[in-house]
Amino acid sequence: MTTIRVHNHTTPDAIYPFDARGIAKHFRHAAIFGALDALKAGETMRFVNDHDPLPLLEQMRARYGAGVEIAYRQREAAGVTIDFVKR
Repeated sequence: MTTIRVHNHTTPDAIYPFDARGIAKHFRHAAIFGALDALKAGETMRFVNDHDPLPLLEQMRARYGAGVEIAYRQREAAGVTIDFVKR
C-alpha cells in the first residue's frame, strides 16, 4: 500500500508566508506577483520585508485593484509585515 503525503505550506488559517528578504531584488516583484496570482479567493499571503514597499503597493493597486486587500500587521523602521488577501 502506498501512502501519499500532501505537504501544506499554509498555517491553519490558510495564510501563506512570503519572506521577500531572501529573494534577489531583481526577481522580487515578479516572485510576489506570481505568488499572488496563485492564491485562491479568501487566501492570504503574509509578506515580510526589510522596508516598506510603497512602489510595489502602487503596482499591486494598479494590477489587482480591489481584488487584493492590503493590511499592514507591522510597520516599523526595521521592517514590515503585510497581509495580502485575495478576493
